[in-house]
Amino acid sequence: MSKRDAIFPARRQALYEINRYSAAIRSGDLIFVSGQVGSREDGSPEPEFGKQVQLAFENLGEVLKAAGCTFDDIVDVTTFHTDPASQFGVIMSVKDKVFPQKPYPNWTAVGVNWLAGFDFEIKVIARIPETA
Repeated sequence: MSKRDAIFPARRQALYEINRYSAAIRSGDLIFVSGQVGSREDGSPEPEFGKQVQLAFENLGEVLKAAGCTFDDIVDVTTFHTDPASQFGVIMSVKDKVFPQKPYPNWTAVGVNWLAGFDFEIKVIARIPETA
Protein backbone atom coordinates (compact mmCIF):
# COMPACT_ATOMS: atom_id res chain seq x y z
CA MET A 1 0.00 0.00 0.00
CA SER A 2 1.32 3.44 -0.86
CA LYS A 3 2.08 5.93 1.82
CA ARG A 4 -0.31 8.88 2.20
CA ASP A 5 1.35 12.26 2.63
CA ALA A 6 -0.89 15.10 3.80
CA ILE A 7 -0.67 18.44 1.98
CA PHE A 8 -1.82 21.72 3.52
CA PRO A 9 -1.81 25.25 2.08
CA ALA A 10 -0.17 28.07 4.00
CA ARG A 11 -3.49 29.29 5.44
CA ARG A 12 -6.92 27.99 6.55
CA GLN A 13 -5.38 25.44 8.96
CA ALA A 14 -8.18 25.86 11.51
CA LEU A 15 -10.77 24.68 8.99
CA TYR A 16 -8.89 21.41 8.46
CA GLU A 17 -8.19 20.89 12.17
CA ILE A 18 -11.79 21.57 13.24
CA ASN A 19 -13.20 19.13 10.68
CA ARG A 20 -10.30 16.63 10.95
CA TYR A 21 -9.34 16.19 7.30
CA SER A 22 -6.39 16.92 5.04
CA ALA A 23 -6.54 19.53 2.31
CA ALA A 24 -4.99 16.96 -0.01
CA ILE A 25 -3.27 13.61 0.03
CA ARG A 26 -0.28 12.74 -2.14
CA SER A 27 -0.14 9.10 -3.19
CA GLY A 28 2.58 8.23 -5.65
CA ASP A 29 2.54 10.86 -8.41
CA LEU A 30 -1.10 11.84 -7.79
CA ILE A 31 -2.64 14.41 -5.49
CA PHE A 32 -6.21 13.98 -4.31
CA VAL A 33 -7.58 17.38 -3.25
CA SER A 34 -10.46 17.53 -0.79
CA GLY A 35 -13.48 19.60 -1.75
CA GLN A 36 -12.67 23.29 -1.72
CA VAL A 37 -15.34 25.89 -1.04
CA GLY A 38 -15.52 29.66 -1.20
CA SER A 39 -14.69 30.20 2.45
CA ARG A 40 -13.25 33.36 3.85
CA GLU A 41 -10.24 33.35 6.18
CA ASP A 42 -12.52 32.70 9.16
CA GLY A 43 -14.13 29.70 7.42
CA SER A 44 -17.46 31.41 6.76
CA PRO A 45 -19.08 31.26 3.30
CA GLU A 46 -18.62 34.16 0.90
CA PRO A 47 -22.26 35.28 0.47
CA GLU A 48 -22.11 36.50 -3.16
CA PHE A 49 -22.23 33.43 -5.40
CA GLY A 50 -19.81 34.57 -8.13
CA LYS A 51 -17.24 35.55 -5.51
CA GLN A 52 -17.83 32.26 -3.69
CA VAL A 53 -16.99 30.30 -6.85
CA GLN A 54 -13.92 32.45 -7.54
CA LEU A 55 -12.74 32.02 -3.95
CA ALA A 56 -13.22 28.24 -4.16
CA PHE A 57 -10.93 28.16 -7.21
CA GLU A 58 -8.41 30.41 -5.40
CA ASN A 59 -8.46 28.09 -2.38
CA LEU A 60 -7.98 25.14 -4.73
CA GLY A 61 -5.01 26.94 -6.31
CA GLU A 62 -3.39 27.35 -2.88
CA VAL A 63 -3.67 23.62 -2.18
CA LEU A 64 -2.28 22.75 -5.62
CA LYS A 65 0.62 25.17 -5.07
CA ALA A 66 1.42 23.54 -1.70
CA ALA A 67 1.73 20.23 -3.58
CA GLY A 68 3.94 21.67 -6.32
CA CYS A 69 1.12 21.63 -8.87
CA THR A 70 -0.87 24.11 -10.96
CA PHE A 71 -4.28 24.01 -12.60
CA ASP A 72 -2.54 22.58 -15.69
CA ASP A 73 -1.79 19.40 -13.72
CA ILE A 74 -5.46 18.65 -12.99
CA VAL A 75 -6.81 15.55 -14.71
CA ASP A 76 -10.16 15.06 -12.95
CA VAL A 77 -12.68 17.58 -11.57
CA THR A 78 -15.84 17.00 -9.58
CA THR A 79 -18.04 19.95 -8.64
CA PHE A 80 -21.06 20.10 -6.39
CA HIS A 81 -23.85 22.66 -6.91
CA THR A 82 -26.91 23.53 -4.82
CA ASP A 83 -28.84 24.98 -7.80
CA PRO A 84 -27.10 23.87 -11.01
CA ALA A 85 -29.63 25.32 -13.45
CA SER A 86 -29.32 28.88 -12.16
CA GLN A 87 -25.62 28.69 -11.20
CA PHE A 88 -24.15 27.13 -14.33
CA GLY A 89 -23.44 30.38 -16.22
CA VAL A 90 -21.51 31.91 -13.34
CA ILE A 91 -19.53 28.71 -12.77
CA MET A 92 -18.66 28.43 -16.47
CA SER A 93 -17.37 32.02 -16.58
CA VAL A 94 -14.92 31.27 -13.75
CA LYS A 95 -14.06 27.83 -15.15
CA ASP A 96 -13.28 29.31 -18.58
CA LYS A 97 -10.71 31.65 -17.01
CA VAL A 98 -9.03 28.81 -15.13
CA PHE A 99 -9.11 26.36 -18.06
CA PRO A 100 -9.01 28.64 -21.14
CA GLN A 101 -7.87 26.07 -23.72
CA LYS A 102 -7.85 22.42 -24.66
CA PRO A 103 -7.15 19.85 -23.46
CA TYR A 104 -9.64 20.40 -20.65
CA PRO A 105 -9.69 18.09 -17.63
CA ASN A 106 -12.59 15.68 -17.42
CA TRP A 107 -15.41 17.10 -15.32
CA THR A 108 -18.36 15.72 -13.38
CA ALA A 109 -20.97 18.13 -11.97
CA VAL A 110 -23.33 16.94 -9.25
CA GLY A 111 -26.43 18.70 -7.97
CA VAL A 112 -26.80 18.51 -4.19
CA ASN A 113 -29.15 20.00 -1.62
CA TRP A 114 -26.61 20.77 1.13
CA LEU A 115 -23.00 21.98 1.28
CA ALA A 116 -22.74 23.16 4.90
CA GLY A 117 -23.80 26.72 4.06
CA PHE A 118 -21.97 26.91 0.74
CA ASP A 119 -23.41 26.74 -2.77
CA PHE A 120 -20.39 25.40 -4.68
CA GLU A 121 -17.60 22.93 -3.96
CA ILE A 122 -14.79 21.64 -6.17
CA LYS A 123 -12.52 18.62 -5.69
CA VAL A 124 -9.81 17.44 -8.06
CA ILE A 125 -7.19 14.85 -8.80
CA ALA A 126 -3.92 16.15 -10.26
CA ARG A 127 -0.72 14.54 -11.44
CA ILE A 128 2.34 15.92 -9.69
CA PRO A 129 4.91 17.16 -12.22
CA GLU A 130 8.22 15.30 -12.24
CA THR A 131 10.01 18.51 -11.22
CA ALA A 132 7.93 18.91 -8.03
